[in-house]
Amino acid sequence: TLVAILGAYALALLGRGVHVVTVNPYLAQRDADTVRPVHEFLGLTVRVIQEDQTPEEKRDAYAADITYGTHSEFGFDFLRDNLVAEWSDKVQRGHFAAIVDEVDSVLIDEARTPLIISGMGQADEALLPVARRLALLLERQRTSDGPGDVFVDEKEKRCVLSEQGFQSVETYLHGWGVLHADAPAYQHQHLVLMGMLDAALKAVYLYERDVDYLVHNDEIVIVDAFTGRLQEGRRWSEGLHQAIEVKEGVPIQGESVTLSSITYQNYFRMYPHLAGMTGTAMTEAREFFEIYQLESVAIPTHRPVARHDHVDLVYATEQAKLQAVVADIQTEHAKGRPVLVGTTSVEQSEALSTLLKSAQLPHEVLNAKNHAREAGIIAQAGRRGAITIATNMAGRGTDILLGGNVAVL
Repeated sequence: TLVAILGAYALALLGRGVHVVTVNPYLAQRDADTVRPVHEFLGLTVRVIQEDQTPEEKRDAYAADITYGTHSEFGFDFLRDNLVAEWSDKVQRGHFAAIVDEVDSVLIDEARTPLIISGMGQADEALLPVARRLALLLERQRTSDGPGDVFVDEKEKRCVLSEQGFQSVETYLHGWGVLHADAPAYQHQHLVLMGMLDAALKAVYLYERDVDYLVHNDEIVIVDAFTGRLQEGRRWSEGLHQAIEVKEGVPIQGESVTLSSITYQNYFRMYPHLAGMTGTAMTEAREFFEIYQLESVAIPTHRPVARHDHVDLVYATEQAKLQAVVADIQTEHAKGRPVLVGTTSVEQSEALSTLLKSAQLPHEVLNAKNHAREAGIIAQAGRRGAITIATNMAGRGTDILLGGNVAVL
């Protein structure tokens, strides 16, 4: 936060606007408030962009010398600017310089995540259950050229029908009377159904409840894969959201059509001046150079590193691993040490919580289901004997103070 002052000040003197990018709205506001007195003393203006601002407030924020905001808000403002009818309705004034906090998270981990603005489209919802039924009947291939109907590429998040798969689809559709006799499934008028089948296959094989999404008030709410936060009001495109609504048996909402889209990688490559900082840059140094032509510099610690890195322990089963984790937590808790446990999903955090309850160990769980209490949980995660289980939503720019945060106590 403090180091960003130096680069932001130097670039802001050129008068073309500097965007300081953070990973969540709390950090954008906190960092802007922290550095504002320095920049204002030096004669510069600092503003923050937030999701709930009016276009006039956004335009004012972008007109400042230094503008703080989240990576997604900068990206969505760019997309919205490309959909306006009048040039004067645009809020951004160009892309000159960006300084990205947690730069590996934004430019590498989320680089290919598409930002999408959607509008309402027309789709025949009567075909959705047909696509779901088909997806459950098709046989999964173990290898891309092996026997079966559909190959699931988990890395690329896509499902590919084999030649046998197309024949199986036609056989089922002819049998159910959805297709006329001898009509192939991939004729132009049936492409909508094939698109729905693709979404239904992804819903079956690639998207898990309590990992990729939650069911809340009879709605599917997306869980951000990188921050673990709930994305209220966001919907997957290309029929995927509806396929998951059919899968979970919740009311089906209208299909959305992509109006405008860009990835973080393509968005940030528009800035002629791009830089960033993070505690974990050197492991990604090669990618930074190959994708963005950015060089990475490691700043040595002020004092020698006191942390001990132990070798990894590997267990034969998930249950054995979790029991070992609980035993380790018990040992450290008995010494009064605060313990923070990182998990990869909501489901895993709750499984561990159940084991801790049966071991009668008091703890807090921080995941997308109780994100409203995040600040309170993190503020006290450093208290003596505290046990905190968190998904990856916690920790980006949040300080855990040993002994607990006195101001919040």
